Amino acid sequence: MENLSVESIGMALRAALLKGLIREEDTSVIFFDLVYLESRIRRLSSAYPKNTLHGLALKANPLTRILEFLRRIAPRFGVEAASIGEVFMALKAGFHPNQVVFDSPVKTMADLEFALKEGVHVNVDNLAELERVSRLMASFSESMPGTIGLRINPQIGLGTILGSSVAGEYSKFGVPMKFFRAELEEAFHTHRWLTGVHLHIGSQGCAMQMLIDGIGILYDFALEMNEKRAKTGLPPISVFDIGGGLPISYQSGTTAPSMEEYVMKIAERAPQLFDVNSFKLITEFGRWTYTNSGWTVSRVEYVKRDPAINTAMIHVGADLFVRECLNPLDWQHEYTVFDRDGNLKGGCDSKPYNLAGPLCFAGDILARNVPLPKVEEGDYIVIHDTGGYTFSMWSRYNSRQTPRIIGYNNDRFDILKERETHEELRGFWE
Repeated sequence: MENLSVESIGMALRAALLKGLIREEDTSVIFFDLVYLESRIRRLSSAYPKNTLHGLALKANPLTRILEFLRRIAPRFGVEAASIGEVFMALKAGFHPNQVVFDSPVKTMADLEFALKEGVHVNVDNLAELERVSRLMASFSESMPGTIGLRINPQIGLGTILGSSVAGEYSKFGVPMKFFRAELEEAFHTHRWLTGVHLHIGSQGCAMQMLIDGIGILYDFALEMNEKRAKTGLPPISVFDIGGGLPISYQSGTTAPSMEEYVMKIAERAPQLFDVNSFKLITEFGRWTYTNSGWTVSRVEYVKRDPAINTAMIHVGADLFVRECLNPLDWQHEYTVFDRDGNLKGGCDSKPYNLAGPLCFAGDILARNVPLPKVEEGDYIVIHDTGGYTFSMWSRYNSRQTPRIIGYNNDRFDILKERETHEELRGFWE
């Protein structure tokens, strides 16, 4: 089962209410089912060769307590960092430099120098950046402890969500294979230290076959380059970063592609990637790992009943769900209503509901025309599948306090992050 059941969420909600974990000031709370999250991590680990580095995208979920949880149950896992700040966070969280993948498309010379000296794996984004790395490598008196790859756009097309598709004919990321094939070949003929390739097709909205096709293009290129590098005495390309992007299910009635089938199809198209003597794989499955493990609950503060539509005024909106509010056709969740005691409400109101957030702009509506049971003040709305790309995208607009975040393991609950105080909020702006 890919999605947490309504029954299991209801049990956790009622237990949290009984334990007093949802206080009067906790108008919204984010929950993580840590048993489910652990099962997801172990499933990912078992699907790939033992030497694979699973660099979970830090941008999906940068919570320190979640990183500590990851290190405890999967010490060989790492993180993918999209900024030098995320690199710093990963190192401070205790990850070894060789467990950190640095992927930012806009790296300064200082960023590159820090990352290379620390020994993290650096994926170079473009040919101009490659020249900077070349100058830095020439200035080092000793070889750097990390590895270096180059992001290549296989230009295989766009998925159904344009904003998360990055392998079209144009992309802001990577070196386009069709346009700069000669330059790519020259780079791998020239730089001894350039021993990795990297691609990422997109995040959600990209069919599994698109991901396979992109991997296949880079696989063929890497094998060809390795033949030529061997003739000139250069070490082979040995690091292959397949990125992330395998779609997940945001709807309990739909079926997402399985990780196991994905691995099987990669092995069919690119068999040498699973030879541990030939390649070290890197993956970046942040959304796949985290998202289905989390859910968010908000108290209903008011209900407005107009002739054609009801509006439930809740305490999360575009502050927590930026993509959902601004691009509602592509990013949708399931919603469940519980009463103030955590009991599931049934039936269906005669009019649908808009779920409106607390921010001062008209677009702050999380969902429109949703059929729900009759919603009343004091009820709880649960938004499903919020464990990734929600709190990490928190907006400071209107200066609202960040919510309490709770992790649970069966009947044990832990505060992963406390609700922000007014003084902590004020401090952000100082």
